[in-house]
Amino acid sequence: MRGTGTKFAADAMLGSLSRKLRAFGLDTAYYKKGADEGILRLARAEDRVILTSDRALFAMASSKAIPALLVEGRTDGSRISSLLRSAGAAGIHVERGSPLCSICNGELEAISRAQAASGVPAAILRRHRLFFRCKKCAKHYWRGGHWKKLSRLQRAFGHSA
Repeated sequence: MRGTGTKFAADAMLGSLSRKLRAFGLDTAYYKKGADEGILRLARAEDRVILTSDRALFAMASSKAIPALLVEGRTDGSRISSLLRSAGAAGIHVERGSPLCSICNGELEAISRAQAASGVPAAILRRHRLFFRCKKCAKHYWRGGHWKKLSRLQRAFGHSA
C-alpha cells in the first residue's frame, strides 16, 4: 500500500535519483520532458515537493509558493544526503514507505515463483525465491546484485535493506 508521506516531483536532471527514491518507498513522479511550468503545475495539482538541481526552477517554484528542494551533488548518495539536509532545513518530513516500481512509481506486490516464471529469466527463477511485480506496469523485481547496491546507498537514510 502506498504511504501517506511527502510526495515528490523530480525534474529531468534527476532521473537516476527518482528511480532510487522510488525503490526506497518515496512516491516520486519523474518529470522528464517539458518546460518548467509543467513540473510546477504537476507539483501544485498533486501536492508534490519539487526536487531539482536547477537554481532557476528552484527560485521560480519558491516565488510561486510551491515547495521545492534544491538537490546538489553528482552521485546518488550525495544527492540523497543533500535532499535530506534540505528537507530538514525546510521542515519537510521524508518518510520511507514500501518499495515502489522504479520505472512507473506503481505499487509492488509479492508474487510466487510460479507467477514470476513468465517475467524473469530461467536462471534468475532458479536462484531466487522472493519476487515482486508492479501492479501498474507488470515489471518484475527480485533481490539480485542491484539490491545490494541499493542497500549500501540507502545508508544515507539510516536504514538497512
